[in-house]
Amino acid sequence: MAPRSCVFALANPVPEVNPWEALDYAQIVATGRSDFPNQINNALVFPGIFKGALSVRARKITREMRLAASVAIAGLIPDDELADQYIIPGIFNKAVCPAVAAAVAEAAAFSGGL
Repeated sequence: MAPRSCVFALANPVPEVNPWEALDYAQIVATGRSDFPNQINNALVFPGIFKGALSVRARKITREMRLAASVAIAGLIPDDELADQYIIPGIFNKAVCPAVAAAVAEAAAFSGGL
């Protein structure tokens, strides 16, 4: 693998690659497992996407709305806290849903979701 590689082994409950073994080769490892840092879980996005879409009465979820949700989630980790083992907020982070909802609502107005 290339230096400073990233592995996102997201299959759950058994990822396609053992995340502990992937750490031997990759700088950043994320997984769907709750017992590993950088858990990527759909619970991060769905409440905020639906709240944002419903708040503006969006008729569809557009690509731009999905991208806005991901940017909002990524932006929740302050630069001074960003680390190999902390690239995404946890699913119990109370800032996630409001940030995603606001980003999705705004994106809906500009992407034809309304």
